[in-house]
Amino acid sequence: MKNIYHLLFLAIFAWACKSGPENPADKVFVNGIIYTVDEANPKAQAVAVKDGLILAVGSTEEIQAYVGESTEVIDLQGKTMTPGLIESHAHLMGIGYNKLEIDLMYVKTYDELIEKIAEAAAKAQPGDWITGRGWHQDKWLQMPDKTVKGFQTHDALSAVTPNNPVYLAHASGHASFVNKKAMELAGITPLRSEKPTQEVEGGEVLRDELGNPTGVLVERASSLVSKLIPKETPERAEEALTLALKELAEKGITSFHDAGSGQDLIDLLQKFKTEGKLTARQYVMLTGRQPELLEAWYKKGPMIDPDHFVTVRSIKLNCDGALGPWGAWLLEDYSDKPGHRGHETLPMSVVTEVSEKALPLGFQVCAHAIGDRANQEILDRFEAALAKNPEAKDHRFRIEHAQHLHPDDIPRFGQLGVIAAMQAIHLSSDRPWAIDRLGEKRIIDGAYVWQTLMQTGAVVTNGTDAPVEPVDPIPSFFASVARKTLQGLPEGGYEAEQKMTRQQALKSYTLDGAFAEFEEDFKGSIEVGKAADFTVFDKDIMEIPENEILNAKVEMTVVGGKVVFSRQ
Repeated sequence: MKNIYHLLFLAIFAWACKSGPENPADKVFVNGIIYTVDEANPKAQAVAVKDGLILAVGSTEEIQAYVGESTEVIDLQGKTMTPGLIESHAHLMGIGYNKLEIDLMYVKTYDELIEKIAEAAAKAQPGDWITGRGWHQDKWLQMPDKTVKGFQTHDALSAVTPNNPVYLAHASGHASFVNKKAMELAGITPLRSEKPTQEVEGGEVLRDELGNPTGVLVERASSLVSKLIPKETPERAEEALTLALKELAEKGITSFHDAGSGQDLIDLLQKFKTEGKLTARQYVMLTGRQPELLEAWYKKGPMIDPDHFVTVRSIKLNCDGALGPWGAWLLEDYSDKPGHRGHETLPMSVVTEVSEKALPLGFQVCAHAIGDRANQEILDRFEAALAKNPEAKDHRFRIEHAQHLHPDDIPRFGQLGVIAAMQAIHLSSDRPWAIDRLGEKRIIDGAYVWQTLMQTGAVVTNGTDAPVEPVDPIPSFFASVARKTLQGLPEGGYEAEQKMTRQQALKSYTLDGAFAEFEEDFKGSIEVGKAADFTVFDKDIMEIPENEILNAKVEMTVVGGKVVFSRQ
């Protein structure tokens, strides 16, 4: 019966085409369950598209009026369509390079990590660098027998890689694990050595009780080794970008906020756009790690793409570390590391300077802050900068992550109009062990407080921080509404009062993401005149039982009316 029903509709469309509509669509999508994120018209069955924009939204019967002889009709067959999903904080080239390097995201033990690196070393030429990313000691099933300050040591790693320097980035991007060969090249020596040892401000070379480096480098200390890795070639960069865009399309991402890059990426994105290879819209944050880059952009001002594909109008500042390596900057000691409060990875004077320069020039400032001290310091500096520039009414400054907040600072997001660019998936991955870092009170009062932030009037966006987590939005959507691990624990979720509704979760991945890049009038909801950016799922993620959400799959991704991915 179902197939007969669809054939009947197609026959009606064919008949309707004979009379010819006055304004035929290029493409129509019919027979769907469409969640528009438009309060005035929250649900529909069909949508018509012309010249990359939405021409009409309505019932399947209503949309037949837009079907002409050359109109392409796509039958959704009851599948679920939403506005195109917007990844509001991730690292584009990191996603691509992660596919070209050793992926350690899914290793379960230190021994498994060593096995992967040993396999790579067996294939490498002597002297070649071995690089990878994704390990996280708190996610391993068990730690090795020998640990220092909560981390593994390099002995086993160095034993299987005597001829190759190794650099393995932590999943958070805020630490690294290197072997003896890499440390020798970087001049990282035991404290008792006659040679002066390398140290770096804003980071730490972890050492054992005898002063020997363990191979773990925290925060900016990673640069001691990472700067020695040969620079990427243009060809490899293009390969990485191609792989990243393919991944975005397959995961239903139509727009992407790149959280901190340089001119090289901007130029490469422009090249891909010119060549017609850019399959997701890009909103690039200029990295604050390159002061000369910021000065150059201050002089020329924001680059707002009239085609809405490559826009540069924001600046990313990295202000503290991550919770996993005890790098998030806290107001009080870590519960599981007395005497330690994390790291300020950027002088707060720089936040003041950049904020005050950016505001009158039309640049948005996006500051990375995970710990409550970092969030408080940044809010203080944003507030001061806004007070000095009262004419800047629509600044949309952002705090990236806003993971752990002091209760007194939560209302300030709404009061100051600061966007909380959060990643719900971090709750699923981090919450089981984060309570060890912060203790129960700090977790309950200010960790992952999505609902409390929204109640202050703050905009909360969603994403994954890929490649810290996979860029797949479905687990992050699940985490938003369930507040459980991906194994479905605990029953009822962590701090359940902070759960998002499914409507809030979808909005955080669509219209709120568009707002966070000044594009809410162009995309983020399925409304006439907006971009024809859509994500189609095989299941109704807004209605199916919570425990089935993780089984949903992206069936189709549409950007500007063009199908950039189809599972069929």
